[in-house]
Amino acid sequence: MILDRFRLDDQVAVVTGAGRGLGAAIAIAFAEAGADVVIAARTQSQLDEVADQVRATGRRADVVAADLSDAEATAALARAAVDQFGRLDIVVNNVGGALPRPLLDTSPNALSRAFAFNVSNAHALVVAAVPLLLETAGGGSIINVTSTMGRLPGRAFAAYGTAKAALAHYTRLAAMDLCPKIRVNAIAPGSIVTSALEAVAANPEIRGQLERATPLRRLGTTDDIAATALFLASPAGSYLTGKVIEVDGGLISPNLDIPIPDM
Repeated sequence: MILDRFRLDDQVAVVTGAGRGLGAAIAIAFAEAGADVVIAARTQSQLDEVADQVRATGRRADVVAADLSDAEATAALARAAVDQFGRLDIVVNNVGGALPRPLLDTSPNALSRAFAFNVSNAHALVVAAVPLLLETAGGGSIINVTSTMGRLPGRAFAAYGTAKAALAHYTRLAAMDLCPKIRVNAIAPGSIVTSALEAVAANPEIRGQLERATPLRRLGTTDDIAATALFLASPAGSYLTGKVIEVDGGLISPNLDIPIPDM
């Protein structure tokens, strides 16, 4: 059955930034497909809620509340998976971000912090995970979450967009180094309704603008991203590596302008 290729029975995944939003949806989707998950984020109460939803599917969840801006804390998640569940098959680097800021207000330190949070921390987890993926599972799947702003030009995204563009190309480079046993792919979400977008999307006028500027005329859902992650993690995606899947409703330009005046 073709649907069997989307199963993750008895596999183990690490998902960062899993207390809410995309990371939570990915972790729950993996559990529904048969995986046990290590979920990590900063807020214990949010993680506990996601863990309850994972366990409701009949799968196991291990909760790691940690500051994932710390590369060492992020890297330790790979070992936590093996210690708790005996193996590691899938890694999802979802944590990241940076606030929009005009270019001339973006200091070199702000750019460095964005790069560290979005790229260096993902690399730390990859480096820690690869030996364990090979040792315990004979290979595996790594998924990085980038952004449509890593390929589309828009004002105020110099730090965030640059970092996400770097993560996208890191994905391609890592895939070449780690093939054929470990696949490395990325998802580039567009405007997805999560807590980060809710404040904006709650305004009917702005939401309408976002939807009209999106070819599919709607905002994305966390399930749109979770389904893509499941495809990439599962045997259904076994012939993909080094690819960045754009899940953005067809965007060819940003669907929301940040009002920064012309120079």
